[in-house]
Amino acid sequence: MTRRVLQIIPTLDRGGAEKQLTLLAGRLPRDEFEVHVCVLTRSGPLAAELSSQGVPLTVVGKTWKVDPAAWWRLRRLIGRLAPQLVQTWLFAANSYGRSAARAAGVRRLVAGERCVDRWKSSAHLALDRYLARSTQRIVANSPGVRDFYVGKGLPAEKFTIIPNGIVPSEGTAPLERGALLAELGLPAETRLIGAVGRLWPQKRIKDLIWAADLLKVARDDVHLLIIGEGPDRWRLERFRDQVRICDRVHFLGERADVPRLLPHLDCVWLASGYEGQPNAIMEAMLAGIPVVATDIPGNRDLVVPGETGYLVPVGNRAGFARHTYQLLDDPATARRLGAASRARMLAQFHVDTMVGRYVELYRQLLE
Repeated sequence: MTRRVLQIIPTLDRGGAEKQLTLLAGRLPRDEFEVHVCVLTRSGPLAAELSSQGVPLTVVGKTWKVDPAAWWRLRRLIGRLAPQLVQTWLFAANSYGRSAARAAGVRRLVAGERCVDRWKSSAHLALDRYLARSTQRIVANSPGVRDFYVGKGLPAEKFTIIPNGIVPSEGTAPLERGALLAELGLPAETRLIGAVGRLWPQKRIKDLIWAADLLKVARDDVHLLIIGEGPDRWRLERFRDQVRICDRVHFLGERADVPRLLPHLDCVWLASGYEGQPNAIMEAMLAGIPVVATDIPGNRDLVVPGETGYLVPVGNRAGFARHTYQLLDDPATARRLGAASRARMLAQFHVDTMVGRYVELYRQLLE
């Protein structure tokens, strides 16, 4: 007998939680689970992947932060589908989804906490604690996320840690290097550093622009590619121009071909002040690229200093430049770190392992 499972998330943009939901929904065993996905606010580019895998998708159309009409539409959808289990992802879905599911009589609720959410106010955290009372499990993707929320008063015994999953990229042909350099107008001897993520304060992209400026003093062949979109793009472009490094820092915007770009990077940077378990690092490591990242929970679960990359204190721009200079100057070490990175991803963070852990959790709750 199949069990109906409803997954609820705010959008289907190219974010970390959205990618993980899409991977999970398309890979849960169909002979055991009938999977539906509900998006609160708007759809996004990942909807095409769900469609190709035959996963039904409903968009509620939430407009405002507090939107009673959207809550009622969600409540009616849950009542019509009558799922045996509802899983929610991220704060808006955790709030609307759990309260609507509880009102519809769903007894098995799973919430997803994906990040060390330092932005949350006391009111947000009070709502998290209240809804946790009727939640059977809270899934965190790293010990750092669990510890953060337990420290804010959520019950430790309800947490289950399921790390993010990564899909092996065999068969994905990289973009031809000459074509990439021609697109950017760069010479053949260029060394490339990548930073992938949403352009907003959490990611501390300014630190990376500063680090690129420091690296420019030591080498004249290094260029930083910033891949992603977000509300801070215009500020960051203005900052880049103010420090007069527009010839070395390039904003590529949102790209659907990041896996094809990664093999041409010499290093990947992540300067975030807080994270959950960043997909950007995982994808770089899977591609065999050394990573330099900030020493924060989440990043520490992935990057082993001196073995798969390096960790530096938050805000330490010189650390990014120094470690990257060493990698560029020592190709043998860079290859060793890259090979160890890929091996670590395949051994410990394979998508099949992630899906299997969710299957085990769902079975426990549904028995």
